[in-house]
Amino acid sequence: MASSGSGYDLSSSTFSPDGRIFQVEYASKAVEQHAGLMMGMKCKDGVVLCVQKPLVQKLLVPTFSQRIYTIGSNMGMAVTGFQPDARQLIHRGREETADYVDTYGSDCPPSVLADRLATYVHYFTLHGSLRPFGAVGLVAGYDTATKTFSLNQVEPSGTSKTYYAAAAGKGQQAAKTELEKLVGGNSGASGASASGTTTSTETTTAELSCEEALKQLVRIVWLLHDPNKEKAFELEVSWITGTEGKHSGVPKETLDAATKWAKEQLEEEEEDDDEEDDDEEEEEAMEE
Repeated sequence: MASSGSGYDLSSSTFSPDGRIFQVEYASKAVEQHAGLMMGMKCKDGVVLCVQKPLVQKLLVPTFSQRIYTIGSNMGMAVTGFQPDARQLIHRGREETADYVDTYGSDCPPSVLADRLATYVHYFTLHGSLRPFGAVGLVAGYDTATKTFSLNQVEPSGTSKTYYAAAAGKGQQAAKTELEKLVGGNSGASGASASGTTTSTETTTAELSCEEALKQLVRIVWLLHDPNKEKAFELEVSWITGTEGKHSGVPKETLDAATKWAKEQLEEEEEDDDEEDDDEEEEEAMEE
């Protein structure tokens, strides 16, 4: 009974005999199955955010709903999942940022905002009358005190983690596999500890600039997209870069150039795969 959730999934405040909270798991599953792919990557000169926004209806205006927002002058936040829940995360993030500035007179560090949002989200897993958030947030920011960039993810469980590169939403597992290839191929790609402990992947990640990371993120989106089975989509991208660490949207011409590069790369990879298949068939024919 515990493995299926029956009898233990009626409330987010109930543990199953094997120590699971099924309502929280269901919330995470809802984000993974029904939300557009969201990715972020920390680079040597900033942080890049990228969200795939499916166009669910042909009559909708493409820019009808944002997925990336400016939270403070030094921070941006990408969201995926159920949009009402995501909107509440954004609203709460802006409130927490403004409260920090009013109290301390300085910009809110990204890690502090992520921890505060995680505490807020965690509250919704503690009471039977509430349900967990069906949304995930990526907080990208520049810490004006330490002069460093960071990427933090807030999950439906109320967990906040510091990442080198992260992915959430539909196709997140395949996206994480691709990200691991870019940042070292080990657990650092999926996420570092919440304390931001340095691992060997940090050096590898730091070799990529924001423009290079943008191209790679766009390539991953197009790699995982199946036009025969999935709806058309719009890409929303932003970055925090430069010496001042300000959050801004990526210029359209830059995104268009990255998209063109990504499609050309995928075409070249497909041609190489076809050539390899032909070579293997020729070798098999010669052996026979």
